[in-house]
Amino acid sequence: MQKRKLGNSGLEVSALGLGCMGMSFSYGPPKDKQEMTSLLRAAVDRGITFFDTAEVYGPFLNEELVGEALAPFRYRVVIATKFGFDLSPNFDPRGMKGLPGLNSRPEHIKQAAEGSLKRLKVDVIDLLYQHRVDPNVPIEDVAGAVKDLIQEGKVKHFGLSEAGVQTIRRAHAVQPVTALQSEYSLWTRTPEKEVIPTLEELGIGLVPYSPLGKGFLTGKIDENAKFDSSDFRSTLPRFTPQALQANQALINLLASIGERKKATPAQIALAWLLAQKPWIVPIPGTTKLDRLDENIGAVSVELTADDLRDIETAASKITVEGARYPEKLEQMTGR
Repeated sequence: MQKRKLGNSGLEVSALGLGCMGMSFSYGPPKDKQEMTSLLRAAVDRGITFFDTAEVYGPFLNEELVGEALAPFRYRVVIATKFGFDLSPNFDPRGMKGLPGLNSRPEHIKQAAEGSLKRLKVDVIDLLYQHRVDPNVPIEDVAGAVKDLIQEGKVKHFGLSEAGVQTIRRAHAVQPVTALQSEYSLWTRTPEKEVIPTLEELGIGLVPYSPLGKGFLTGKIDENAKFDSSDFRSTLPRFTPQALQANQALINLLASIGERKKATPAQIALAWLLAQKPWIVPIPGTTKLDRLDENIGAVSVELTADDLRDIETAASKITVEGARYPEKLEQMTGR
């Protein structure tokens, strides 16, 4: 497995990480713990060293799963987790409908970090992200709280998720930001306009989540797909039958490039991301071993300048239908 560095931080990880959310949260009921433990360990065996979780996934279940599964490999892997939601006892975790309120007050960040340390079975968190920007707490206070945790030896690196350019700059001035995690793929290209140039300027890595469009870019989902109410895609405008049908043009593009490269649509989608910048590390999630192997295969797919130009030309003619989130969730991004 190739390695990459997240910006100028010196944090080196596998070129592809593993998003662990779907093992416990948002995509139907939590999966079998033993099966997911085996999958996480298989990922380590295949050279993946970068694992992504968060306290809200479950809540707490996902960190416990990841912590236990990866305990034997602690010094071979980098585990990223996140704080920033108010996980009160009455929070209902079924899908994203019951999403809790935001809380990035410094005392809450420190409490969240202590909880994550215990659940992950580690004495230091490799990368700690603010999950969503909290408009009620100055980002300088957030960065300052994480800076304190870094000075105490409880956290190594600070990250942001779905933050806007001004927030990134203000946070970075207080405590250098190692990575920004935001949705980025061929069907969500929002970061290209302002965010990616800012990250390049400041030396911050980009960790695209949903690099396969929540499964859509695998080519296995069409307008006939049915999503259970426990699957948060059932609430997303981009996953209505009309939007899925309209967006098939993107799958046709990936499939045509895939034929040329002897690769699947998913592999082309990931290879395209890897080709954008050397400091981009996508974190596709999966609960299946064959999908894990398929995703890892993307690292070996080399897209030439001609391939990239062909993708760009074709993609520029495709208008992606549907918002990526319902309005309440969309408002939490780009702040």
